[in-house]
Amino acid sequence: MRWVKGVKCLEEYVLELCFDNGERRRVDLRPHLSGEIFEPLKDVQYFRQVVVNTDIDTIVWPNNADFSPDFLYEISESLTEVAKPAKNNN
Repeated sequence: MRWVKGVKCLEEYVLELCFDNGERRRVDLRPHLSGEIFEPLKDVQYFRQVVVNTDIDTIVWPNNADFSPDFLYEISESLTEVAKPAKNNN
């Protein structure tokens, strides 16, 4: 199970999330904003009010809409570069 530790808005409906393992991931939530609870999030200004709720370790909005941190991890793409071994030019 993963936990969200940080959030930053990148563009409309796209967030950068920092997870408990230190990984930064990018997620586009536009396709997932269906249903009554998510309707207010379609307003970009409202969407940008996202915060991390440390009691449940995921992102939430003022109307208490949230997403499971595991779901967010699954649908997101990694932004954290994996260190590559240095090439030996000998």
